[in-house]
Amino acid sequence: MKIAVITGASSGIGLETKKMLEKDDYLVVDLSRNGSGVNSIHCDVSKEEDVINAFKIIAEKYGKVDLLINNAGYGISGAMELIPSEKARNIFEVNVFGVLYCCKHCLPLMEKNSKIINIASAMALFPLPFRGLYASSKSAVLMMSDCLRMECGDFGVKVCSVCPGDVKTNFTKNRVKIYETNERYGNRIQSAADGVDSREDKRMSPDKVAKTIVKLVKKKNPKPTTIVGFKYKVLYVLTKFFPKRMVLGVIGKFFGGKK
Repeated sequence: MKIAVITGASSGIGLETKKMLEKDDYLVVDLSRNGSGVNSIHCDVSKEEDVINAFKIIAEKYGKVDLLINNAGYGISGAMELIPSEKARNIFEVNVFGVLYCCKHCLPLMEKNSKIINIASAMALFPLPFRGLYASSKSAVLMMSDCLRMECGDFGVKVCSVCPGDVKTNFTKNRVKIYETNERYGNRIQSAADGVDSREDKRMSPDKVAKTIVKLVKKKNPKPTTIVGFKYKVLYVLTKFFPKRMVLGVIGKFFGGKK
C-alpha cells in the first residue's frame, strides 16, 4: 500500500486531491489544524513540534511515506509598509517554514521513487501590488522546491512544484486582509482587493488543480514546475519576451487599484 501525506487536506485543493488519490488506492494521511485521529492528524505546520509528532505517528503506524504534498497555506493582502510585522512573520511561518518542516521530517521516511509536491502559486511567477508578502512566500516555496530537487535527486526522491492560478476555494474568504492606508495609498489598497475578489466566479475549480497533481504523481520523472491554467501559461511565456519594467508597469496599472 502506498502512503500519501497531504497538509491541509480537509478542504479545497487538498481535499479534492485526497479523494482522487484514495481512488488510486493510496492511503492518505491528512495533516491539518482540525485533524483528529491516526489518518487525520492535528498539525499546525508552522509549529515544528507538531510536525515532528505527526511524522512520528506516521512512522510508527506505516514506517514509510511514498508521497508528500505540501498544500497548507493562506493568503494576506495589504501594503507591505503597513502590514504588522507579526502578521508578515506568520505567513512565512505557515507558507514557507511549514513546507520546510514537513520536508525535513518526512524525507527520512522516503525511499527511491518517492515524491514531494509543493503547492506554490501563479503569484510566485507574477507579482501583484498589495499581495507582496503572499507572492514572496510562494516564490520561496518555488525556489525551495528546485533546490530540494537537486539535493534529493541522487537518492531518487523526486521534488516538484505546482503553480495554480485563481481557484474557487475558501482561500479568498480566509485571506488576511489589511486595509490600513494613509494619504500616499489612499483607497488603492481596498480598490485593488475588491478588484481581485470580484473575479471569484471566474476562478478554476479545485478538482482541476487536483487532477494536475495526480498526473504528476503518476509520472516517473515530473517536471520541476507545472503551471495550472492556460492563461497563466501563456502569460508566463509572454513575460519572457518583454522587459521586466514593462511587465511590472502593465500589472501595476491593471491590479494596483488605480481608477
